[in-house]
Amino acid sequence: MLRFNFSVFLFKPRGLYEVKSMMLDEHIINLCHKGEYELAFNGIVQAYSERLYWHVRRIICSHEETDDLMQDIFIKIWSALPSFRGDSQLYTWLYRIATNETLNRLKKLQREYALSLEAAGNILAARIDEDPYFNGDALQRELHKAIQKLPDKQRLVFTMRYFDEMKYEDIAEITDTSVGALKASYHHAYNKIKEALENTDF
Repeated sequence: MLRFNFSVFLFKPRGLYEVKSMMLDEHIINLCHKGEYELAFNGIVQAYSERLYWHVRRIICSHEETDDLMQDIFIKIWSALPSFRGDSQLYTWLYRIATNETLNRLKKLQREYALSLEAAGNILAARIDEDPYFNGDALQRELHKAIQKLPDKQRLVFTMRYFDEMKYEDIAEITDTSVGALKASYHHAYNKIKEALENTDF
């Protein structure tokens, strides 16, 4: 069974998610076209493991659960790789898989424990305080907690815009949502987070 080690990753500030691998997306896609899926997959793991880990981690708020979910995500990527034709950007294709798997995990959590959206958000926010790997200051901690209390779509668009600095067009491709709807969701999320932080005592 595929297994990856993500235990070395800690919470980091925005702006540190450049692809470190020298293997460009175009080269990975060419490998897929040639049927060299193992080499293509190794390139994806090398180039995208950290970025996808943090994308999932900010939504799940637990290293252990993120580590477990990443196994499922990469198995899904490996299984779907032969069907990837390059019609979309490689990174948006990868983020779409990771996002869908993460949202499915959250929905499963809500169903198993019969949680309302508010209750689920409170549980995720509580994980921030319990996380031994979190190394941010008090303001960053409250920011992450406020993000977890947002509705799913608002949380996703805020996370991808604020932390990953994605274009709205790319987020639209990942989430299958219009740019206009994403901009509105980000605006609502920004205002809610701003209000939450203004009402917090440090």
